[in-house]
Amino acid sequence: MKPPYRVPSMREIEALPHNGFTVVSTFSGCGGSCLGYRMAGFRVAWANEFIPSAQATYRANHPETILDTRDIRTIAPQEILNAIQLKAGELDLFDGSPPCASFSTAGKREKHWGKEKRYSDTVQRTDDLFFEYVRLLDGLKPKVFIAENVSGLVKGVAKGYFLEILARFKASGYRVECRVLDAQWLGVPQSRKRAIFMGVRQDLERNPVFPKPFPYRYSIRDAMPWIVGGKYGPAWKASTHPSPTVSAQQTYNPATSHQGLELVEAIIHDTRGSFPSAGDITDRPCPTITVESSGQFRARVIGGNGSVFDDKGAEFNLDEPSPTIMTKSDQLLVENVVGENPSENLSIERFAIGREWDALKPGQGSKRYFNLVKPDSNEPCPTICASHGHPGIAGVTHPTEKRKLTIAELKRICAFPDDFDLKGTYAQQWERLGRSVPPVMMCQIASVVRDHVLT
Repeated sequence: MKPPYRVPSMREIEALPHNGFTVVSTFSGCGGSCLGYRMAGFRVAWANEFIPSAQATYRANHPETILDTRDIRTIAPQEILNAIQLKAGELDLFDGSPPCASFSTAGKREKHWGKEKRYSDTVQRTDDLFFEYVRLLDGLKPKVFIAENVSGLVKGVAKGYFLEILARFKASGYRVECRVLDAQWLGVPQSRKRAIFMGVRQDLERNPVFPKPFPYRYSIRDAMPWIVGGKYGPAWKASTHPSPTVSAQQTYNPATSHQGLELVEAIIHDTRGSFPSAGDITDRPCPTITVESSGQFRARVIGGNGSVFDDKGAEFNLDEPSPTIMTKSDQLLVENVVGENPSENLSIERFAIGREWDALKPGQGSKRYFNLVKPDSNEPCPTICASHGHPGIAGVTHPTEKRKLTIAELKRICAFPDDFDLKGTYAQQWERLGRSVPPVMMCQIASVVRDHVLT
Protein backbone atom coordinates (compact mmCIF):
# COMPACT_ATOMS: atom_id res chain seq x y z
CA MET A 1 0.00 0.00 0.00
CA LYS A 2 1.16 3.53 -0.72
CA PRO A 3 1.90 5.35 2.54
CA PRO A 4 0.67 8.94 2.94
CA TYR A 5 3.00 11.52 1.45
CA ARG A 6 5.07 13.15 4.16
CA VAL A 7 8.42 14.92 4.34
CA PRO A 8 9.91 15.14 7.85
CA SER A 9 10.18 18.58 9.42
CA MET A 10 13.54 20.27 9.86
CA ARG A 11 13.32 19.62 13.59
CA GLU A 12 12.76 15.91 12.98
CA ILE A 13 15.67 15.76 10.55
CA GLU A 14 18.00 17.58 12.95
CA ALA A 15 17.13 15.02 15.64
CA LEU A 16 18.16 12.04 13.48
CA PRO A 17 21.30 10.23 14.71
CA HIS A 18 24.46 10.40 12.60
CA ASN A 19 25.49 7.21 10.85
CA GLY A 20 29.23 7.90 11.23
CA PHE A 21 29.85 8.90 7.60
CA THR A 22 30.98 12.35 6.44
CA VAL A 23 30.06 14.29 3.30
CA VAL A 24 31.70 17.24 1.52
CA SER A 25 29.35 19.04 -0.87
CA THR A 26 30.07 21.37 -3.79
CA PHE A 27 27.69 23.52 -5.84
CA SER A 28 25.42 23.10 -2.83
CA GLY A 29 22.72 25.65 -3.71
CA CYS A 30 20.21 26.02 -0.91
CA GLY A 31 21.16 22.58 0.42
CA GLY A 32 18.65 20.17 -1.12
CA SER A 33 21.18 17.38 -1.61
CA CYS A 34 22.78 18.09 1.77
CA LEU A 35 19.39 17.78 3.43
CA GLY A 36 18.90 14.43 1.70
CA TYR A 37 22.24 13.18 3.06
CA ARG A 38 21.28 14.38 6.52
CA MET A 39 17.96 12.52 6.23
CA ALA A 40 20.01 9.37 5.56
CA GLY A 41 22.13 10.02 8.66
CA PHE A 42 25.25 11.52 7.06
CA ARG A 43 27.11 14.49 8.53
CA VAL A 44 27.71 17.25 5.97
CA ALA A 45 30.95 18.76 7.24
CA TRP A 46 31.77 21.29 4.49
CA ALA A 47 29.88 22.86 1.59
CA ASN A 48 30.59 25.34 -1.16
CA GLU A 49 28.13 27.76 -2.77
CA PHE A 50 29.02 30.79 -4.89
CA ILE A 51 25.60 32.45 -5.37
CA PRO A 52 24.80 34.95 -2.55
CA SER A 53 21.02 34.35 -2.45
CA ALA A 54 21.62 30.61 -2.21
CA GLN A 55 24.21 31.12 0.53
CA ALA A 56 21.66 32.91 2.74
CA THR A 57 19.24 30.00 2.52
CA TYR A 58 21.96 27.42 3.05
CA ARG A 59 23.15 29.12 6.24
CA ALA A 60 19.61 29.35 7.58
CA ASN A 61 19.04 25.61 7.26
CA HIS A 62 22.51 24.09 7.75
CA PRO A 63 24.13 26.10 10.56
CA GLU A 64 26.33 23.16 11.58
CA THR A 65 28.08 22.97 8.17
CA ILE A 66 31.16 25.00 7.19
CA LEU A 67 30.07 27.07 4.17
CA ASP A 68 32.80 28.24 1.79
CA THR A 69 31.51 30.96 -0.55
CA ARG A 70 34.46 31.25 -2.93
CA ASP A 71 34.48 30.43 -6.63
CA ILE A 72 35.29 26.72 -6.74
CA ARG A 73 38.01 27.42 -9.30
CA THR A 74 40.06 29.05 -6.51
CA ILE A 75 39.68 26.28 -3.90
CA ALA A 76 42.43 23.71 -3.34
CA PRO A 77 41.60 20.18 -2.11
CA GLN A 78 43.99 20.52 0.84
CA GLU A 79 42.05 23.56 2.07
CA ILE A 80 38.93 21.42 2.37
CA LEU A 81 40.78 18.63 4.14
CA ASN A 82 42.31 21.10 6.59
CA ALA A 83 38.89 22.59 7.36
CA ILE A 84 37.33 19.21 8.22
CA GLN A 85 40.51 17.75 9.77
CA LEU A 86 40.82 14.74 7.48
CA LYS A 87 43.56 13.38 5.26
CA ALA A 88 43.26 12.51 1.58
CA GLY A 89 41.43 9.20 1.24
CA GLU A 90 39.58 9.47 4.58
CA LEU A 91 36.47 11.30 3.35
CA ASP A 92 33.47 9.01 2.93
CA LEU A 93 31.49 10.83 0.25
CA PHE A 94 32.13 13.76 -2.11
CA ASP A 95 28.99 15.34 -3.56
CA GLY A 96 28.42 17.91 -6.28
CA SER A 97 25.83 19.29 -8.67
CA PRO A 98 27.77 21.45 -11.14
CA PRO A 99 25.51 24.07 -12.79
CA CYS A 100 23.66 22.49 -15.68
CA ALA A 101 22.28 25.40 -17.73
CA SER A 102 24.58 24.61 -20.66
CA PHE A 103 23.17 21.09 -20.98
CA SER A 104 19.50 21.64 -20.08
CA THR A 105 16.85 20.29 -22.44
CA ALA A 106 14.56 23.18 -21.41
CA GLY A 107 16.41 25.72 -23.55
CA LYS A 108 19.27 26.30 -26.01
CA ARG A 109 22.23 24.10 -25.17
CA GLU A 110 25.37 23.99 -27.34
CA LYS A 111 24.91 27.69 -28.20
CA HIS A 112 26.24 28.56 -24.72
CA TRP A 113 29.15 26.10 -24.53
CA GLY A 114 32.47 27.77 -23.85
CA LYS A 115 30.84 31.16 -23.17
CA GLU A 116 29.91 33.19 -20.16
CA LYS A 117 26.17 33.57 -19.66
CA ARG A 118 23.79 34.72 -17.00
CA TYR A 119 23.48 32.17 -14.22
CA SER A 120 21.31 33.03 -11.22
CA ASP A 121 22.73 36.25 -9.70
CA THR A 122 26.00 36.09 -11.67
CA VAL A 123 27.47 35.91 -15.16
CA GLN A 124 29.84 32.99 -15.58
CA ARG A 125 30.86 30.05 -17.73
CA THR A 126 29.26 26.86 -16.44
CA ASP A 127 30.13 24.05 -18.85
CA ASP A 128 33.67 23.70 -17.43
CA LEU A 129 32.65 23.28 -13.80
CA PHE A 130 32.36 19.49 -13.98
CA PHE A 131 36.10 19.39 -14.57
CA GLU A 132 36.66 21.60 -11.51
CA TYR A 133 34.70 18.99 -9.57
CA VAL A 134 37.02 16.28 -10.94
CA ARG A 135 40.06 18.36 -9.92
CA LEU A 136 38.86 18.40 -6.31
CA LEU A 137 38.00 14.70 -6.53
CA ASP A 138 41.61 13.93 -7.50
CA GLY A 139 42.89 15.71 -4.42
CA LEU A 140 40.33 14.50 -1.87
CA LYS A 141 40.29 10.82 -2.93
CA PRO A 142 36.96 10.07 -1.19
CA LYS A 143 35.66 6.55 -0.91
CA VAL A 144 32.55 7.43 -2.94
CA PHE A 145 31.48 10.36 -5.08
CA ILE A 146 28.03 11.34 -6.32
CA ALA A 147 27.65 13.98 -9.02
CA GLU A 148 24.32 15.16 -10.41
CA ASN A 149 23.33 16.91 -13.62
CA VAL A 150 20.36 17.29 -15.93
CA SER A 151 19.38 14.37 -18.15
CA GLY A 152 20.25 16.52 -21.19
CA LEU A 153 23.91 15.80 -20.51
CA VAL A 154 23.49 12.28 -21.91
CA LYS A 155 21.45 13.31 -24.97
CA GLY A 156 22.23 14.50 -28.48
CA VAL A 157 25.34 16.55 -29.09
CA ALA A 158 26.05 16.75 -25.33
CA LYS A 159 27.10 13.09 -25.35
CA GLY A 160 30.66 14.13 -26.18
CA TYR A 161 30.86 16.07 -22.91
CA PHE A 162 29.29 13.15 -21.10
CA LEU A 163 31.86 10.66 -22.40
CA GLU A 164 34.74 12.99 -21.56
CA ILE A 165 33.45 13.49 -18.01
CA LEU A 166 32.98 9.74 -17.58
CA ALA A 167 36.53 9.08 -18.77
CA ARG A 168 37.94 11.67 -16.35
CA PHE A 169 36.10 10.08 -13.43
CA LYS A 170 37.45 6.64 -14.29
CA ALA A 171 40.97 8.00 -14.71
CA SER A 172 40.78 9.28 -11.12
CA GLY A 173 40.65 5.69 -9.87
CA TYR A 174 36.93 4.95 -9.55
CA ARG A 175 34.45 2.38 -10.72
CA VAL A 176 31.85 4.67 -12.27
CA GLU A 177 28.28 4.31 -13.42
CA CYS A 178 25.78 6.93 -14.54
CA ARG A 179 22.03 6.45 -14.50
CA VAL A 180 19.17 8.79 -15.30
CA LEU A 181 16.84 8.64 -12.29
CA ASP A 182 13.37 10.13 -12.19
CA ALA A 183 12.35 11.67 -8.87
CA GLN A 184 8.72 10.63 -9.34
CA TRP A 185 9.76 7.00 -8.75
CA LEU A 186 11.71 7.84 -5.61
CA GLY A 187 9.02 9.40 -3.44
CA VAL A 188 8.81 12.88 -4.99
CA PRO A 189 5.51 14.20 -6.42
CA GLN A 190 7.35 15.65 -9.42
CA SER A 191 8.63 14.26 -12.70
CA ARG A 192 12.28 15.29 -12.51
CA LYS A 193 14.90 13.34 -14.43
CA ARG A 194 18.53 13.75 -13.40
CA ALA A 195 21.76 12.10 -14.50
CA ILE A 196 23.41 10.67 -11.39
CA PHE A 197 27.11 9.76 -11.59
CA MET A 198 28.30 7.45 -8.83
CA GLY A 199 31.90 6.38 -8.36
CA VAL A 200 33.37 3.92 -5.86
CA ARG A 201 37.13 4.00 -5.27
CA GLN A 202 38.85 1.00 -6.83
CA ASP A 203 40.43 -0.25 -3.60
CA LEU A 204 37.02 -0.72 -1.97
CA GLU A 205 36.31 -3.45 -4.56
CA ARG A 206 32.61 -2.59 -4.66
CA ASN A 207 30.39 -1.34 -7.46
CA PRO A 208 28.06 1.66 -7.56
CA VAL A 209 24.55 0.86 -6.31
CA PHE A 210 21.40 2.82 -7.16
CA PRO A 211 18.01 2.80 -5.45
CA LYS A 212 15.21 0.72 -6.90
CA PRO A 213 12.12 2.61 -8.07
CA PHE A 214 9.12 2.64 -5.75
CA PRO A 215 6.10 0.56 -6.84
CA TYR A 216 3.98 3.72 -6.66
CA ARG A 217 4.12 7.46 -7.36
CA TYR A 218 2.82 10.46 -5.47
CA SER A 219 0.54 12.93 -7.19
CA ILE A 220 0.06 16.66 -6.69
CA ARG A 221 -3.10 15.76 -4.81
CA ASP A 222 -1.11 13.49 -2.48
CA ALA A 223 1.28 16.35 -1.76
CA MET A 224 -1.46 18.95 -1.41
CA PRO A 225 -4.50 17.00 -0.19
CA TRP A 226 -6.69 20.08 -0.13
CA ILE A 227 -6.86 19.77 -3.95
CA VAL A 228 -9.52 17.06 -3.94
CA GLY A 229 -12.27 17.58 -6.47
CA GLY A 230 -12.27 21.27 -5.66
CA LYS A 231 -13.14 20.59 -2.01
CA TYR A 232 -11.38 20.97 1.30
CA GLY A 233 -13.50 20.06 4.26
CA PRO A 234 -17.30 19.88 4.40
CA ALA A 235 -17.85 23.66 4.22
CA TRP A 236 -15.77 24.28 1.10
CA LYS A 237 -17.44 25.23 -2.17
CA ALA A 238 -15.80 25.06 -5.56
CA SER A 239 -14.85 28.52 -6.80
CA THR A 240 -12.80 30.22 -9.50
CA HIS A 241 -11.40 32.53 -6.81
CA PRO A 242 -8.31 31.94 -4.65
CA SER A 243 -8.57 30.46 -1.20
CA PRO A 244 -10.35 32.73 1.29
CA THR A 245 -8.36 34.71 3.79
CA VAL A 246 -8.73 33.05 7.15
CA SER A 247 -7.87 33.72 10.74
CA ALA A 248 -7.96 30.17 11.94
CA GLN A 249 -7.79 28.47 15.27
CA GLN A 250 -6.55 25.01 14.49
CA THR A 251 -5.79 21.99 16.59
CA TYR A 252 -3.27 19.34 15.59
CA ASN A 253 -4.07 15.80 16.64
CA PRO A 254 -1.54 13.26 15.30
CA ALA A 255 -4.04 10.45 15.82
CA THR A 256 -6.67 11.88 13.51
CA SER A 257 -5.05 14.56 11.38
CA HIS A 258 -3.65 13.70 7.93
CA GLN A 259 -0.69 15.70 6.68
CA GLY A 260 -1.57 18.88 8.46
CA LEU A 261 -4.04 20.57 10.73
CA GLU A 262 -7.73 20.01 11.23
CA LEU A 263 -9.67 23.22 10.67
CA VAL A 264 -11.77 23.92 13.74
CA GLU A 265 -12.80 27.53 13.27
CA ALA A 266 -12.18 30.25 10.68
CA ILE A 267 -12.78 33.95 11.19
CA ILE A 268 -12.47 36.55 8.43
CA HIS A 269 -11.41 40.13 9.20
CA ASP A 270 -10.92 43.21 7.09
CA THR A 271 -8.21 45.82 7.67
CA ARG A 272 -10.27 47.45 10.43
CA GLY A 273 -10.76 44.17 12.28
CA SER A 274 -14.48 43.99 11.52
CA PHE A 275 -16.29 41.00 10.06
CA PRO A 276 -17.41 41.36 6.42
CA SER A 277 -20.44 39.60 5.09
CA ALA A 278 -20.27 35.95 4.08
CA GLY A 279 -20.40 36.95 0.43
CA ASP A 280 -17.03 38.65 0.75
CA ILE A 281 -15.25 35.64 2.15
CA THR A 282 -14.77 33.54 -0.99
CA ASP A 283 -13.21 36.46 -2.86
CA ARG A 284 -10.30 36.81 -0.46
CA PRO A 285 -7.01 34.93 -0.96
CA CYS A 286 -5.09 33.13 1.73
CA PRO A 287 -2.79 35.53 3.61
CA THR A 288 0.90 35.16 4.17
CA ILE A 289 1.60 33.92 7.68
CA THR A 290 4.97 34.45 9.33
CA VAL A 291 6.38 32.87 12.44
CA GLU A 292 9.03 34.04 14.87
CA SER A 293 11.67 31.72 16.28
CA SER A 294 9.72 31.45 19.53
CA GLY A 295 6.87 29.74 17.72
CA GLN A 296 4.53 32.70 18.13
CA PHE A 297 2.74 34.07 15.10
CA ARG A 298 2.57 37.65 13.86
CA ALA A 299 -0.36 38.93 11.86
CA ARG A 300 0.12 40.55 8.48
CA VAL A 301 -2.18 43.41 7.55
CA ILE A 302 -2.72 44.12 3.86
CA GLY A 303 -3.53 47.80 3.34
CA GLY A 304 -5.81 49.15 0.66
CA ASN A 305 -2.83 50.42 -1.34
CA GLY A 306 -1.21 46.98 -1.37
CA SER A 307 1.28 47.70 1.41
CA VAL A 308 1.80 44.91 3.87
CA PHE A 309 2.35 45.47 7.58
CA ASP A 310 2.72 43.21 10.57
CA ASP A 311 0.99 43.72 13.88
CA LYS A 312 3.81 46.01 15.02
CA GLY A 313 3.52 48.29 11.99
CA ALA A 314 6.62 47.02 10.20
CA GLU A 315 6.24 46.77 6.43
CA PHE A 316 6.67 43.43 4.63
CA ASN A 317 7.75 42.71 1.09
CA LEU A 318 4.83 41.53 -1.04
CA ASP A 319 7.33 39.43 -3.02
CA GLU A 320 7.76 37.14 -0.02
CA PRO A 321 5.94 33.78 -0.05
CA SER A 322 4.03 32.34 2.84
CA PRO A 323 6.34 30.61 5.33
CA THR A 324 5.39 27.28 6.79
CA ILE A 325 2.79 27.24 9.58
CA MET A 326 4.28 25.43 12.54
CA THR A 327 2.90 24.19 15.82
CA LYS A 328 3.97 25.09 19.32
CA SER A 329 3.34 22.20 21.66
CA ASP A 330 0.06 20.62 20.49
CA GLN A 331 -1.87 23.81 19.74
CA LEU A 332 -1.74 26.32 16.90
CA LEU A 333 -3.42 29.71 16.94
CA VAL A 334 -3.22 31.90 13.87
CA GLU A 335 -4.86 35.32 13.65
CA ASN A 336 -4.69 37.46 10.53
CA VAL A 337 -6.21 40.70 9.42
CA VAL A 338 -6.34 41.20 5.69
CA GLY A 339 -8.00 43.47 3.15
CA GLU A 340 -6.68 43.60 -0.42
CA ASN A 341 -5.52 40.57 -2.41
CA PRO A 342 -1.96 39.63 -1.26
CA SER A 343 -1.58 36.84 -3.86
CA GLU A 344 -2.45 39.03 -6.82
CA ASN A 345 1.15 39.04 -8.05
CA LEU A 346 0.99 35.25 -8.60
CA SER A 347 -1.92 35.47 -11.02
CA ILE A 348 -1.24 34.87 -14.72
CA GLU A 349 -4.58 36.46 -15.66
CA ARG A 350 -2.98 39.64 -17.04
CA PHE A 351 -0.51 37.83 -19.29
CA ALA A 352 -0.94 36.14 -22.66
CA ILE A 353 -0.25 32.76 -21.07
CA GLY A 354 -3.35 33.33 -18.91
CA ARG A 355 -5.60 33.22 -21.97
CA GLU A 356 -3.78 30.14 -23.22
CA TRP A 357 -4.21 28.48 -19.80
CA ASP A 358 -7.99 28.62 -20.18
CA ALA A 359 -7.81 26.44 -23.28
CA LEU A 360 -5.62 23.76 -21.70
CA LYS A 361 -6.96 20.57 -20.19
CA PRO A 362 -5.50 19.08 -16.99
CA GLY A 363 -2.13 17.54 -17.78
CA GLN A 364 -1.85 19.37 -21.10
CA GLY A 365 1.06 21.53 -22.22
CA SER A 366 0.79 24.49 -24.55
CA LYS A 367 1.95 24.17 -28.16
CA ARG A 368 2.17 27.94 -28.40
CA TYR A 369 4.06 28.79 -25.22
CA PHE A 370 7.00 26.49 -24.53
CA ASN A 371 6.94 25.08 -20.96
CA LEU A 372 3.41 26.30 -20.11
CA VAL A 373 1.69 23.34 -18.46
CA LYS A 374 -1.58 23.00 -16.58
CA PRO A 375 -0.74 19.97 -14.43
CA ASP A 376 -3.15 17.18 -13.62
CA SER A 377 -3.63 17.05 -9.85
CA ASN A 378 -3.97 13.25 -10.06
CA GLU A 379 -0.44 12.90 -11.49
CA PRO A 380 3.05 13.94 -10.37
CA CYS A 381 3.86 17.54 -11.19
CA PRO A 382 5.89 18.24 -14.35
CA THR A 383 9.47 19.43 -13.83
CA ILE A 384 9.82 22.71 -11.96
CA CYS A 385 12.36 24.84 -13.86
CA ALA A 386 14.51 27.36 -11.99
CA SER A 387 13.82 30.29 -14.32
CA HIS A 388 10.03 30.20 -14.21
CA GLY A 389 9.47 32.13 -10.98
CA HIS A 390 7.71 35.09 -12.60
CA PRO A 391 3.97 35.06 -13.34
CA GLY A 392 4.49 36.14 -16.96
CA ILE A 393 6.96 33.37 -17.83
CA ALA A 394 5.46 30.19 -19.23
CA GLY A 395 5.93 27.29 -16.84
CA VAL A 396 4.11 24.94 -14.52
CA THR A 397 1.03 26.51 -12.94
CA HIS A 398 -1.37 25.61 -10.16
CA PRO A 399 -3.52 22.68 -11.35
CA THR A 400 -6.92 24.34 -10.81
CA GLU A 401 -6.28 28.07 -10.30
CA LYS A 402 -4.97 30.50 -12.89
CA ARG A 403 -1.78 31.35 -11.05
CA LYS A 404 1.73 30.25 -10.27
CA LEU A 405 2.35 27.99 -7.30
CA THR A 406 3.12 29.54 -3.95
CA ILE A 407 6.46 28.76 -2.33
CA ALA A 408 4.68 26.67 0.31
CA GLU A 409 3.14 24.60 -2.50
CA LEU A 410 6.48 24.34 -4.29
CA LYS A 411 8.10 22.94 -1.17
CA ARG A 412 5.56 20.12 -1.20
CA ILE A 413 6.08 19.47 -4.92
CA CYS A 414 9.89 19.54 -4.57
CA ALA A 415 9.86 17.28 -1.47
CA PHE A 416 11.28 19.85 0.95
CA PRO A 417 10.16 20.15 4.57
CA ASP A 418 7.32 22.59 5.10
CA ASP A 419 9.49 24.53 7.55
CA PHE A 420 12.56 24.76 5.30
CA ASP A 421 13.63 28.42 5.51
CA LEU A 422 14.02 30.01 2.07
CA LYS A 423 15.51 33.50 1.74
CA GLY A 424 15.15 36.16 -0.95
CA THR A 425 12.36 37.21 -3.27
CA TYR A 426 9.67 34.91 -4.59
CA ALA A 427 11.61 34.44 -7.85
CA GLN A 428 14.84 33.67 -5.99
CA GLN A 429 13.11 31.14 -3.74
CA TRP A 430 11.48 29.52 -6.78
CA GLU A 431 14.94 29.34 -8.39
CA ARG A 432 16.44 27.70 -5.32
CA LEU A 433 13.84 24.95 -5.39
CA GLY A 434 14.00 24.61 -9.17
CA ARG A 435 17.76 24.04 -9.10
CA SER A 436 17.77 21.62 -6.18
CA VAL A 437 17.92 17.87 -6.07
CA PRO A 438 14.77 16.94 -4.12
CA PRO A 439 15.94 15.96 -0.61
CA VAL A 440 13.74 12.86 -0.54
CA MET A 441 15.31 11.69 -3.81
CA MET A 442 18.84 12.22 -2.54
CA CYS A 443 17.96 10.48 0.71
CA GLN A 444 17.10 7.34 -1.26
CA ILE A 445 20.38 7.50 -3.19
CA ALA A 446 22.42 8.15 -0.04
CA SER A 447 20.71 5.34 1.83
CA VAL A 448 21.76 2.66 -0.66
CA VAL A 449 25.34 4.00 -0.62
CA ARG A 450 25.30 3.85 3.18
CA ASP A 451 23.93 0.31 3.32
CA HIS A 452 25.57 -1.36 0.33
CA VAL A 453 28.83 0.49 -0.36
CA LEU A 454 30.16 2.14 2.79
CA THR A 455 28.91 -0.38 5.34
